[in-house]
Amino acid sequence: MGDLVNLRSVRKQRARIEAERQAEENRQRFGRTKAEKTQQEQAEARQSSLLDGHHRGDRKPS
Repeated sequence: MGDLVNLRSVRKQRARIEAERQAEENRQRFGRTKAEKTQQEQAEARQSSLLDGHHRGDRKPS
């Protein structure tokens, strides 16, 4: 006679494995390293500063 298997726990385990696979796929697709995020923030700040430096004196920057 075979071993008894709790089907509920098997379904939960399968769902956990699928969720982890999906999480790994999302990390690869959307994830960025801290260095990449910092570099992007610095580039945006540099660009904003450059743009603000080109405003004429008679107008307030918005």
